[in-house]
Amino acid sequence: MAKTIPRVDVPFYHIVLLLAAFGVVAFIDIYSGIFINFASAQTAPVASCPTTYTREIPVRNPSELQTALTNAKPGDLISLTDGVYSGRFTISVSGSASQPIAICGSANAILDGGSTKSGYGFHIKNANYITLSGFSIRNSQKGIMVNGGNYNTLADLQIYSLGHEAVHFRAFSSYNTIRDSVIHDTGRRDTKYGEGVYIGSAQSNWCTYTACKPDKSDYNKVLGNTIGPNITAEEVDIKEGTTGGLVQGNTFNGIGMIASAASSWVNVKGNGYAISQNTGASSTKNGFSNHVIVSGWGNNNTFSENVANVLASGYGFWIDPSSSGNVVKCDNQVTNAASGFANRVCTP
Repeated sequence: MAKTIPRVDVPFYHIVLLLAAFGVVAFIDIYSGIFINFASAQTAPVASCPTTYTREIPVRNPSELQTALTNAKPGDLISLTDGVYSGRFTISVSGSASQPIAICGSANAILDGGSTKSGYGFHIKNANYITLSGFSIRNSQKGIMVNGGNYNTLADLQIYSLGHEAVHFRAFSSYNTIRDSVIHDTGRRDTKYGEGVYIGSAQSNWCTYTACKPDKSDYNKVLGNTIGPNITAEEVDIKEGTTGGLVQGNTFNGIGMIASAASSWVNVKGNGYAISQNTGASSTKNGFSNHVIVSGWGNNNTFSENVANVLASGYGFWIDPSSSGNVVKCDNQVTNAASGFANRVCTP
């Protein structure tokens, strides 16, 4: 990925500081001992950034970034130079399974929306096979919005300082993954909308986004993220109408949750989810919960191998008594939940 300029030899004693912030990489000439060879390169890519691609498009400012997104083709790697990219950005062209479109940068490449009052920091709009990797998003109403997008990967990101939620899979967006990212400080504008990750749409919004049908944003994954502190609503909110996702290996820090906005780190109102191997600390009431909002939804979910240090008045696991088929495994661990392990008997 690095693009090397011709060799330049300079006396060793002239080099007293390497401008690492500008991506300068230096090597001592071990044969002479007095020269440095240096090459201009971008910050080393994170692991989730593809190492094979059709063409690389380096960008240095907001205009170049949006132009690259508008004109992207399958197999493109759009590389963000470190710096602040003021504005909000949209991609509405798709990659493919074998040639995703990747937008990659370091955490020092920051997409800054300028205000938490409105807008999406990054909008994947009716686009598939997009990878967002490594960079930071801040200061928009919502961080990343995936509308009608499938098979997209969001990885190794820093997402923070948002008016509402950080990541939202909506409007029939399925088979997407958010992983290994750090999410904090949401709900700056309205605490009740300050979710970390939001899957689907509430029934009250089905007529707005999905022609009055259930928002079947299915089989999405939330893996290995650190979510919190200062997530004002649920760390993960799974809506009615969605099916078959996986929430695994995340760390939830509930400091800063607002009781009127959320009563647990994870709230499952969809069907057939696996919630496993997550660790949470400090909630407003319960650790993990399940609710029936719409008849036929909120069923057949499994909670296993989670660790919940609740530090609140509720349960480690609260299951809606009107639901069916939900399983709380006995291999979960619960401490400091005033009401106990769960409001039902666990399953060995």
